[in-house]
Amino acid sequence: MRILVVEDERRIAADLWHSLTQAGYVVDLAHDGEDGWFRGDSEAYDAVVLDLGLPKIDGVTVLERWRAAGRGHPVIILTARDGWREKVDGIDAGADDYVTKPFRIEELLARLRAVTRRRAGQTSAVLRAGRLAVDTASRSVQLDGASLAVTALEYRLIAYLAHHRGRVLSQSELSGHIYEQDIERDSNAIEALVLRLRRKLGNGLIVTRRGQGYVLADEEA
Repeated sequence: MRILVVEDERRIAADLWHSLTQAGYVVDLAHDGEDGWFRGDSEAYDAVVLDLGLPKIDGVTVLERWRAAGRGHPVIILTARDGWREKVDGIDAGADDYVTKPFRIEELLARLRAVTRRRAGQTSAVLRAGRLAVDTASRSVQLDGASLAVTALEYRLIAYLAHHRGRVLSQSELSGHIYEQDIERDSNAIEALVLRLRRKLGNGLIVTRRGQGYVLADEEA
């Protein structure tokens, strides 16, 4: 999943990038409100972590502009410890959740998992599709109740498919949400990754819709 972090304090931004990357996310950084607004307006993100005290354009204004333009990505705002007014303004502007500085990364990760699940209509940290179970908290995969060894990239793909179970996902959407660099984003890479996963999952769970993309089926065909 691709996350946008908009944070002007470079040390905090770097720490967030490192922690979120270690947790399996693809992370883009913006260090001011203008850049953050542009990225969130022009790219499809699974969630945004947005500081409110930003240079150039403040975080509340950035969020209001996204929502006015119909950008529905989940947004978690970062607020000061005593910034109750910031929390109110941020939530009124369309934020989905907030974290108070200073915070533990485990809390932010849990809230990210929650907002991305809710956006996909999921209620549990364990995403199920027939014989398959994807635990988003432990980043593990089970098939028929047995643990399945997957690489970090394979997990990104199966987790994204599980979050959007039943929806056909194009190769371009998949590559944009699981690969970090543009150079990696091509149809052959996605096809090869799907092939590797099918060898582990069997042929029935990831279904090809010719000319459209891939869909995670609820039951094995």
